[in-house]
Amino acid sequence: MTFPRDHMIYRERHCPPENEKLYCLIPAPKGYVAPFPWPKSRDYVSYANVPHKSLTVEKAIQNWVHYEGNVFRFPGGGTQFPQGADKYIEQLASVIPITKGKVRTALDTGCGVASLGAYLLKKNVLTMSFAPKDNHEAQVQFALERGVPAYIGVLGSMKLSFPSRVFDMAHCSRCLIPWSGSNGMYMMEVDRVLRPGGYWVLSGPPIGWKIHYKGWQRTKDDLQSEQRKIEQFAELLCWKKISEKDGIAIWRKTLNGKSCPRKQDNSKVAKCELTSESDVWYKKMEACITPLPEVKSVSEVAGGELEPFPQRLNAVPPRIARGFVPGFSVQTYQEDNKLWQKHVNAYKKTNDLLDTGRYFYFRCNL
Repeated sequence: MTFPRDHMIYRERHCPPENEKLYCLIPAPKGYVAPFPWPKSRDYVSYANVPHKSLTVEKAIQNWVHYEGNVFRFPGGGTQFPQGADKYIEQLASVIPITKGKVRTALDTGCGVASLGAYLLKKNVLTMSFAPKDNHEAQVQFALERGVPAYIGVLGSMKLSFPSRVFDMAHCSRCLIPWSGSNGMYMMEVDRVLRPGGYWVLSGPPIGWKIHYKGWQRTKDDLQSEQRKIEQFAELLCWKKISEKDGIAIWRKTLNGKSCPRKQDNSKVAKCELTSESDVWYKKMEACITPLPEVKSVSEVAGGELEPFPQRLNAVPPRIARGFVPGFSVQTYQEDNKLWQKHVNAYKKTNDLLDTGRYFYFRCNL
């Protein structure tokens, strides 16, 4: 609490000073047991592994998590989808081509216990989820125990620790991120990590304010003003709104800068200056637009078009084929691929549990 509250700095991760660093192993909670194998771990976590019950009370009617005996059960619900993630994902898939291999990587901001990421896996979508350590104790710990990739983090004062143009979809379901504030800085950071043609999903306040404003205990004018600012920033970024229905709004990022010159040439908005696409570690977030690679026509995908999944698994990524990654070529990438195939085969001989579900997400990423 000694850190500033501006831009959620007090919620960010901070390295301790040298004299406070711990050089020891952190013991597991008393009674810790091996997590359940996937897919059971998606729905159950041993209480001894995450001995915190507060979420079962605070989010009881939203079906985040229930305490039953000596385990927690996760019904797949969320604040904006109390009926379950499957039904919510069906709504998204009616607009976004989730099941066609076009969406493989997703970013869930303010993820709660990461049920969206857990259920998106059935659609072959790998989701990176993050949430701050706040009064909702242990939400990220729940996600990790379930076998879902997640980390403690927040959209605050620092850039997200991902290279530019790496996610096919970004998602916020009542994530409490002030998208309309800070001169659009947080939406600009999402724009940076979204691939050309990628999707941004926003559900919860202020979307659907005409129906839900009383339940949210906010005025119509306040919510309308907030959504208007979000719409203005989306227009500045050349995101096209393709759907707004049942409290869910979906925008799509443009394929390139040529099809939206106002984004590239707007003198009122600064251009981000990065030495490389991965020059983001411990860099301050700024209200600036990240330029896209040049294209020759309005139909070309900036930086190159990715293959749909699962063809994407073995195809050389466009940013390597086009020389955007220093020190890598098509040849070195293929050699590295063969080397890791050799390593994984060796791992399987050493650890016969790799194919049992015990290391499910490790296997999926491999």
